[in-house]
Amino acid sequence: MEILNSILTSVLNFISHGFFPFVLLLGLLVFVHELGHFAVAKFFKVRVEVFSLGFGKKIFKFKKGDTEYCISLIPLGGYVKMFGDDPSKPIDPVDRVHSFTHKPVGQRIAVVLAGPLMNLFFAILIFAVLAKIGEEQRSPIVGDVLESSYAFKTGFKSGDTVLAVAGQSVKSWDDFQNKLNASAFQNVEILVRRENSQVEEKVSASVTQKENPNIFSPKIKIGDIDGLDYKSIAPTIGVTKGSLAEKFGLKTGDTFTKINGKEIKHFRSLEAELAKQKGDFDVTVQRSLDLKKYSDVDIKLNAQESGLSLEKWGISSSELFIAKIVEKSPAEKAGILAGDQILKIRQNPIYQWDDILDQMKSYSGGGEVEVQVQRGSEIKSFYLKPQMSQLTASSGAEEKRYTIGIVPWLSYAGADLVKVEYDGFMNVFNRGLDRTYQFTVMTVYSFVKLIQGVVSPKNIGGVLSIGQAASETFKMGYSAFLTMMAVLSINLFIMNLLPIPVLDGGHLVIYILEIINRGPVAVRKIEIAQQVGFVLLITLMIYSLFNDVTRIFGAQ
Repeated sequence: MEILNSILTSVLNFISHGFFPFVLLLGLLVFVHELGHFAVAKFFKVRVEVFSLGFGKKIFKFKKGDTEYCISLIPLGGYVKMFGDDPSKPIDPVDRVHSFTHKPVGQRIAVVLAGPLMNLFFAILIFAVLAKIGEEQRSPIVGDVLESSYAFKTGFKSGDTVLAVAGQSVKSWDDFQNKLNASAFQNVEILVRRENSQVEEKVSASVTQKENPNIFSPKIKIGDIDGLDYKSIAPTIGVTKGSLAEKFGLKTGDTFTKINGKEIKHFRSLEAELAKQKGDFDVTVQRSLDLKKYSDVDIKLNAQESGLSLEKWGISSSELFIAKIVEKSPAEKAGILAGDQILKIRQNPIYQWDDILDQMKSYSGGGEVEVQVQRGSEIKSFYLKPQMSQLTASSGAEEKRYTIGIVPWLSYAGADLVKVEYDGFMNVFNRGLDRTYQFTVMTVYSFVKLIQGVVSPKNIGGVLSIGQAASETFKMGYSAFLTMMAVLSINLFIMNLLPIPVLDGGHLVIYILEIINRGPVAVRKIEIAQQVGFVLLITLMIYSLFNDVTRIFGAQ
């Protein structure tokens, strides 16, 4: 009953808050796709009987010429019905000039191909428009730089803004990454501006290569300066039992958003901001209710003296505090609890979450592992045997590795964004082409990786995923929403070209066979192929809906 209530609540929220972006997104993409079929069919003098956005009962319609234009009840697609598109029905010889089936095979291929191609051209147009009005891209701001890293030793500091590489200006983090890719195995001079200052300094560093974390990219390796990344730990805190912070009501898992009205974005800036305070002051934290829902909480703190360190407050980074224990996991069986702070694994001190991952990667199986935790004022040791687990990484890839069944209070700050504009028609057009090419290649690679089993089929999303993404990107602004629309348009281009009967690609296969055989394919064979294609399509839709439900509503 609780799951059912959750589903009903989420559906109502979607209808009230996300339905308009969903209809706008899907409606435009369907309109563009069907417009391609419609325009080319009319060009070849095919009589178009119906142009519909949506399926099912027609809720709005009008007729102009031979065509009835309508909006139908179910906004999950659309169709263009052409005269003579059913080869099993007889056509009067007088009307064959307007019949789709009786057009030369080349013209039929052009009509079918026009829909997917319109989606591709639409993506190019969207990306070109974004390039002109300004794309929101990740700023070239360096994230947290560990003191033990090569990047820190060469002179990089957390929060640096990269201004230029080898004298060439840098517009965004992606631009910076591209310049590193081109500078692999070279020593480069990088101009940076220090955080919270106008001081500019030059840093000289050697560029190496690393495995590309984006498994959907054709680039296997990318340029890298060890220890340099755009990620920054969010100001989510762990609170020591009995500490000053706990006394005033702060809890492990709280994320600072404001101190005396000033926005706090990174954990690295938290200590300096707290140290400035003396006496009573106000903070706002975002508090987790169930690791999914969050609420803002206003708390009044008191610093008896200025310059209090995080240690004196009893505050530390949350990433080594356990937020959740996985059911029936080695950690649960051993007695480790949510709220415990990881201190050591196999007698090795743990300073960050990556240290825990490294310990698990180096475990070869067989024996037990000692895990030392801080629980309140006590230090406890537990002995457990890690288990091999199959996980879905953030990249979407399936991976097998040893785990102990703990979920950390680890969160990253959202990347700063910068608006990048392009001038001149050719620059704008080339940017549109380049972005479309990049996402097309990535989409094709995703299909390949899915077939190879590298990417989990759990990543296949359906209508609920599209609706959720439409709603979220719509709230983020035009750049995110239009980018989402362009990417989905590219997906429709590729999906519709798959050689599955009932899809455009399936029709193209039939027409190609007609050319090879120098005659039409038997109607009965076409009917059987379409029935098989329909079953495959329905199965895929049901599976994607199942994935949506299990992911969004947490049923898995």
